[in-house]
Amino acid sequence: MNALMTTRVLPEWVDYNGHMNDAEYARVFSLAVEALLDHIGLDDAGRRASGMTVYTLETHLSYLAEAHEGQRLSVELTLLDRDSKRLHVFFRLLDEQGQLLATSEQMLMAMGIDSGRPTALPESVSVTLAAFECTDTAQWPDQAGRQIGIRRR
Repeated sequence: MNALMTTRVLPEWVDYNGHMNDAEYARVFSLAVEALLDHIGLDDAGRRASGMTVYTLETHLSYLAEAHEGQRLSVELTLLDRDSKRLHVFFRLLDEQGQLLATSEQMLMAMGIDSGRPTALPESVSVTLAAFECTDTAQWPDQAGRQIGIRRR
């Protein structure tokens, strides 16, 4: 799978524990949503032309390993599901060696810029999204669909 985006851990992203702060993982995944929008034709010009934008409705972030200052990061995308208005996406944050550092599962909604109401994604977006689609739920990443809770025995 190819990287949707790459970045480096900036010095200001490092916390008192000496690794990337939890909020900065969320920042990287937010930047990945922007990279996705750019990739599917919903950059600034595309949003203006279509009169729609995308909101994040829900996110589930899992922290799996530490990222450190200066470390190169990449984000990969799997499209788990979609309908005319929503995208169920799954991002994987990896280091230079391909180690999985974190995941973010998100529900995105197309919204009319003027109306502030849900709206259909442009048809042109569907063609581009097909490259990221995972139609077999048995092939979903292990962290997809997880639920938060304290496991009791």
